[in-house]
Amino acid sequence: MAGWIDEYGPLITIRSKFERTVIIGRYKAAVEIMENQGKLLADRPRQIAAGEMFTGGMSIAFVPFGDRFRRMRRALHSHLQPKAAEAYQPLLMSHAKSIVLDVLDNPQNIQHHVITYVATTIMKVAYGKNTPTHATDPSVVEMRQIVKQFTAIIRPGAYLVDSIPWLKYLPWYGRDLKLAFERFKILHINQLEYVKEQMQSNEDISPSFTRYMLENSQSYGLTETEMAFLAGAFFGGSDSRRKTSASICTVLMAAACFPEEQAKVEAELDAVIGRHRAPTFADQGSLPRLQAFISEALRWRPVSSDGLAHRTIKDVIWENYCIPAGTTVLGNHWSISRDPDVYPEPDAFKPQRWIDEQGDLRDDLKFFVYGFGRRVCPGQHVANRSVYIAVLLVLWAYKLTLDPTKPLEDMGFMGGSMVNVVLPCTFELEKRIPETELRSMMQHDPGVV
Repeated sequence: MAGWIDEYGPLITIRSKFERTVIIGRYKAAVEIMENQGKLLADRPRQIAAGEMFTGGMSIAFVPFGDRFRRMRRALHSHLQPKAAEAYQPLLMSHAKSIVLDVLDNPQNIQHHVITYVATTIMKVAYGKNTPTHATDPSVVEMRQIVKQFTAIIRPGAYLVDSIPWLKYLPWYGRDLKLAFERFKILHINQLEYVKEQMQSNEDISPSFTRYMLENSQSYGLTETEMAFLAGAFFGGSDSRRKTSASICTVLMAAACFPEEQAKVEAELDAVIGRHRAPTFADQGSLPRLQAFISEALRWRPVSSDGLAHRTIKDVIWENYCIPAGTTVLGNHWSISRDPDVYPEPDAFKPQRWIDEQGDLRDDLKFFVYGFGRRVCPGQHVANRSVYIAVLLVLWAYKLTLDPTKPLEDMGFMGGSMVNVVLPCTFELEKRIPETELRSMMQHDPGVV
C-alpha cells in the first residue's frame, strides 16, 4: 500500500464490484479530509456479521451515523473529555506503579504486566471493579474469549452475509453469531447489574462510567442495554484496550532498540525528577523529551495500519479530488507516518523532530494514534494518560536493553494485538534505583481504591 501511495499520490481508489474504497496516505490529505471534514466521514460502512449480528447494532465502533450514534457519543464525551479524564490520573498512577513492582518480581514478563495494568484500569474506569486477578476473573476471561471470536468475525470474507445481506434474515443462517450476541448481551447486562447492586447497597462505591450513566440516565436518552454495551466497549467493543497495551510495549521496545535516545530521556528524568522520589503527572510539563520519545515511537511503528473504516455521508471535495457519498475511506497510518514532507527521513527514529528550537514540544505536529475526526476513539484522553504514566515510571525505574539471544520483530506490535505466542522482542531490565528504595516509592497510594 505504501508503494502505491508513493507512486500514485496521496489518495488511492480501489473498486470491487459495486464498492469503492479510498485509501488516504499522506498527512495533509488526512488532516484536511478526515479531520477538517470529519462530519462528512462520520458514518461506517455496513458490516452485517460483526456490526449487526454479533453486536446487535449496539457497538459504538460500528453503529451507523445517526441518532443512536449521537446519543452514545455524547455520553462518552461527557465522561471522557480531557478535564474529566484528569480525575482518573490517581488511579492510573496507582496501577502503573504495579508494573514497576511486578517487574521486580518477574522481569521476564513485562508484556504480561502491561496487559494486566491496562485491563485492571479499564475495568475500574468502566465498572469501578477491582480485578487484581484479571487473568482468572470470570467476566474478564469471558470478555477476552469474545474479543478473540470478534477478531475472527471481522476478517474480510469471513461471513458470506457481508456480501449477500439477505442471508441475515434466514433463521438457519449465522446461528453462531446470534448465540454469540446473546452471550455478549448477558455479559454486559450482568456488569451493569453489578454496579446497580453496589449503588443500592448504600456503600461508598468507586466512581465509574457505568455509575455515571445510571445516575444520569435521563440526560442521554439511552436504554439500559445501550448503556451496558457502551460500558462494555471500554474493554471489548473498541480497540482502545489493545492499542493502549500495544502502544506502551512499542515505546518500551523503541527504548531498547535505540539506547542513545533512551539515554537522553534518562538524562531528562534525572535532571527534572532525580532518583529519590517517584515521578508523577505533575512532572509532565517539564519532560518534553519523554513526550517526544513517545510520539516518535508511535509514529515509527504505528499500532494500527488502517484502523476502522469510515463512510462518506456526502460528497467530499479536496483539491482536485471528489470522494462520492457512500465511499469507504481508510486512513493508512503507516503511509501517513512515512510522509517525507512532514516527517523528513521517515524511516529514521528521531524524537527531536517533535521539539522546537526553544526546546518545547511542537504544537503543529501530531500523529493519529486513535483515529480520525468524529470517529476518533473517545477514550483517547484516558488512554494517552495511561500510556504516558506507565512509560514514565518504567523508564525512570529501569534501563531497557534487548536480549541478544532472542529474536526481534520490531513490527510485531503493529497489529494492535497483545496475544502473540511469540513475543516481538524480549527485554533485559537493569534497575536504575536500588530495589529497597524502589519498592518503597512504588507503594500504592492508600487513598486510591
